[in-house]
Amino acid sequence: MPATGQVLGLEGTAWNLSAALFDDDLLALRSDPYRPPTGGIHPREAAQHHAAHMNDVIAPVLAAACRPSAVAFSQGPGLGPCLRTVATAARSLAIALGVPLVGVNHCLAHVEIGRFATGCTDPVVLYASGANTQVIGYLAGRYRVFGETLDIGLGNALDKFARSKGLPHPGGPMIEELARGGGLIDLPYTVKGMDLAFSGLVTAASSSSAPLADVCRSLQEIAFAMCVEVTERALAHAGKEEVLLVGGVGANLRLQEMLREMCEDRGAAFYVPEPVYLGDNAAMIAYTGRLQAAHGMTVAVAESQVDPDFRIDQVPCPWRTDRPETFLRVVPRGAEAEVELGETDAIKRRQPKRYRLPALDMRLRLDRTRSEARLLSAARRAGVATPVVRDIDGTTIVMERVVGDVLKAALNCATVRAAGRAVGLLHGAGIVHGDLTSSNMVVRDGGVVLIDFGLASATEELEARGVDIHVFLQTLGSAAADPGPLTTAFADGYRSAFPGADAVLEREVEIRQRGRYL
Repeated sequence: MPATGQVLGLEGTAWNLSAALFDDDLLALRSDPYRPPTGGIHPREAAQHHAAHMNDVIAPVLAAACRPSAVAFSQGPGLGPCLRTVATAARSLAIALGVPLVGVNHCLAHVEIGRFATGCTDPVVLYASGANTQVIGYLAGRYRVFGETLDIGLGNALDKFARSKGLPHPGGPMIEELARGGGLIDLPYTVKGMDLAFSGLVTAASSSSAPLADVCRSLQEIAFAMCVEVTERALAHAGKEEVLLVGGVGANLRLQEMLREMCEDRGAAFYVPEPVYLGDNAAMIAYTGRLQAAHGMTVAVAESQVDPDFRIDQVPCPWRTDRPETFLRVVPRGAEAEVELGETDAIKRRQPKRYRLPALDMRLRLDRTRSEARLLSAARRAGVATPVVRDIDGTTIVMERVVGDVLKAALNCATVRAAGRAVGLLHGAGIVHGDLTSSNMVVRDGGVVLIDFGLASATEELEARGVDIHVFLQTLGSAAADPGPLTTAFADGYRSAFPGADAVLEREVEIRQRGRYL
């Protein structure tokens, strides 16, 4: 990386106001977090706190500097009033010092400081914070979002539950402490491919009359198991061999333990940075700003508007090296099961997941096996190309072996159009797949066979169909530098087989545009 000298970074997307100085390593860091007297974060009050304490945070950091070569600030995503307050301070400093201004994506900064602090190279990233929960991987010049929350972030979910039970803010540490003495109760487990949702889980936990320790443990175990499951699914889909945990919720030792167990069982390496780099901090802004400045990614003051919905996949990353062969690698073991291939049969066995509590794990494996066998057969009767189910025993299914290339290794407009037609037939039969990735489609005889129905369900709900399409289009975005033509081809095929396609495609756009920073 070209030398850029010292970079001053300012962070203030939400609760934590922070300033840092980064050269080849962290030179200085100062933070003054906003702590609401009751409830959650109040954006305007947080912004007023940031304005009142800005000088106290910046002055000691600047005193440690020779002369910063650039000023970096968190440009988004975040709470609008907080972002604007910090951006104003950054612009003033850049003008006063006569140095370039660098706008940094807050999510990208979490990932890059995590890579710096741990030494990992090409991980699947679980980014779990108050407002954001995403599974991220790098491909074709930028980071791609493989999956994310469809409603609220994990940290906000924990805080919302904590408020319902009168626990202090932030809720995560107290929930973690109470969970150590609790048992397990039945709460919703909502995974949609590589996406997940926490609202139903939080509502059920908040209204539960079970002992508080039991509710805390169950909420934590289920929410974390959902996150680890989608991370494992992304790991298998993307062909990568490292997992990196970042974000404030990453400080939870139980979440770290669950991810470590999953990685050990898959032969993957697990990384988590030291606590100073996990939560929101200016060190990550200064470090990432230094990377960007070294590659000419500065911003004029007049064009430095903040963006509360700034997405990580909008940012080019010229300091990264492409490894497309990783994504195209066929992983013999899927995220959910091991498959034994015979000449004509495939035996799919759902193995226990060590990171999940045994009772929860057995319930999920049995339910998913029965549902998969039933819905595979129902889809096939409706004219959808699926494997023939030959037998089912507990958590094992014996089915027809499907020979062909997985779609992710044969992406072109013709194959993706065929995939769209297959999904249209499936939705027309009143079934949603639930894990509609290009790893769960096999190209055969000019058509596409849909496999792996473990998360499928029988429903005609517009929202469920929209989420199905959203999951698939995310995998296209993670696999192709320019997914536009593939997306169009998929929509064409989908419309050709399903009369209600336009309404579903419109709902997918709505789902994609929903704000994540809540």
